Amino acid sequence: MPPTSRHPGPPHPDEEPSPAGPAPGPAPHLRSDPVAPSAGSTEPGERTSTAQEPPLPEPGANRNPPGLSFWELIREDYDAHRRDWRSPGFRAVAVHRFGNWRMGVRNPFLRAPLSMIYRALYRRGRLRGGIEVPYTAPLGRRVVIDHHSGIVLNGRVRIGNRVRIRQNTTIGVKSIDDLRAPVIGNDVDIGAGAVILGEVHVGDGAVIGANAVVLQDVPAGAVAVGVPARVVAADSRGRAESHIRPA
Repeated sequence: MPPTSRHPGPPHPDEEPSPAGPAPGPAPHLRSDPVAPSAGSTEPGERTSTAQEPPLPEPGANRNPPGLSFWELIREDYDAHRRDWRSPGFRAVAVHRFGNWRMGVRNPFLRAPLSMIYRALYRRGRLRGGIEVPYTAPLGRRVVIDHHSGIVLNGRVRIGNRVRIRQNTTIGVKSIDDLRAPVIGNDVDIGAGAVILGEVHVGDGAVIGANAVVLQDVPAGAVAVGVPARVVAADSRGRAESHIRPA
C-alpha cells in the first residue's frame, strides 16, 4: 500500500516561519485568518498597537527652560536642593541640564566630547544614585528630586516647574504597545513610591500620595491616593474628601 500523504499542521507560535513561505496548493484543513495584517506588521501574527505612539522628542534640541543660561539654571537648582551639591537629586538634575545644554553646540566635532561626558555622568547617576532622568524628558525650573534611589522617568515625560519627586517613583508609559507618557503640571508634589503611567495629565498644584498608581487625569489642586489611585478633592483647610470619584 502506498504511503498516505499528510499535510503539515499549523506552525507552533514559537517556531520561525519557513523562508520559502507556505507550500503551494490549498490546505483545506487550515482556516485563513479573517483579520487582515496591518500595514506596519513585519511578522505573521505580530500584535500591533491601535493607539497612536508619539515619537521620542527630536534629539537635536536644547529643552532647558528658556530665558536662563545654563549656569543660572544650575544656581536655581542648587538653591532648590537646599544648597547641597552632594545631593544625588541635585546632581541628576544638573546632569540633565548639561545634557540639554550640549545639544546647543551645533558643531558635531565640538559636541562629541561633551556627549561622552554626559553619557558617563548619566550612567554614574543611574548606578550610584538610582535616578534615571533622560535629557529628552523636559524638566521645568526648580524641579527637586528628594531622597534618591528607584526614580525612573521615561524619555517622553514632561515635568513642569517646582515639581517635587521622591524615592521609588516611576513616571512613564503603560506598555511597549502604548508609548504615550504623562504630563506633570506646575507645583505638583509626588509622594514616595508613586507610579504615574500612560497618557495622564496631572494638573497644577496636585498631590500624588505615597504608593499611588495613577492611571487617569488628576485635576489641578486635587489629591490622588490608592491603588489604583482615586481622585479626591480638598476642602479649604486642605483635608481630603475621599468620596468624590473612584478611579
